[in-house]
Amino acid sequence: MDVLNEIDKQNLPVHLAVIMDGNGRWAKQRGKRRIFGHENGVNAVRQTVENSAKIGIKYLTLYTFSTENWNRPKLEVDTLMRLLVSSLKKELDTFMSNNIRLNTIGEIESLPKKAYRELHEVMEKTKNNDHMTLTLALSYGSRQEMIKSIKQISSKVKNNIISIENIDETIINTHLYTHDLPDVDLLIRTSGEHRISNFLLWQIAYAELYFVDVYWPDFSSKHLAEAIKSYQNRERRFGKTSEQLIK
Repeated sequence: MDVLNEIDKQNLPVHLAVIMDGNGRWAKQRGKRRIFGHENGVNAVRQTVENSAKIGIKYLTLYTFSTENWNRPKLEVDTLMRLLVSSLKKELDTFMSNNIRLNTIGEIESLPKKAYRELHEVMEKTKNNDHMTLTLALSYGSRQEMIKSIKQISSKVKNNIISIENIDETIINTHLYTHDLPDVDLLIRTSGEHRISNFLLWQIAYAELYFVDVYWPDFSSKHLAEAIKSYQNRERRFGKTSEQLIK
């Protein structure tokens, strides 16, 4: 039986975000270099994207490459960029057949030219797809995102475009990379680590957090189903009491 069929399709997270962690440790367990883990992690990405689209997730955001990841060994960074380019080329048919729109957030101008060009080509070709939006967080850091938005808002206040009295959540949201995405409902992190790692700090204010003790290359449809079923069994109060939700 397909474990995904056990999910209540009427109670899905609208926006699912994933911190894909553990590629390097997965490879180390097998006596391989970290690169081997990244290469095998691509399979988990493909499966998660297809399964999310299959069950009806509207927005899926994957923490693909952080601003801090640029500090990793050059060989590893070069491999990750190579995998990004090759994966985008290979998965275009998957995006089109599953009606998936590719989106991105982060300082993508810092990507290698080839990766930047391929990313924009696939985004352009999938821009009219509307079943699911897949967002890749690339060269992304939430604190950097906030700093950038504060600078933009401050400049507009200085130039009398925005009144300081009118600054609210809506104003802040419109200046974030995620201005066209809803807040995150469910955040999954693999590898057993229990931290957020500078990912969507504003957007996960009321997200349900799910940590799974499995490295990313081993993340399967079973783990995805378990995470969503856990989400469906939680009471989301948004600051209210249980009694208020019943009314």
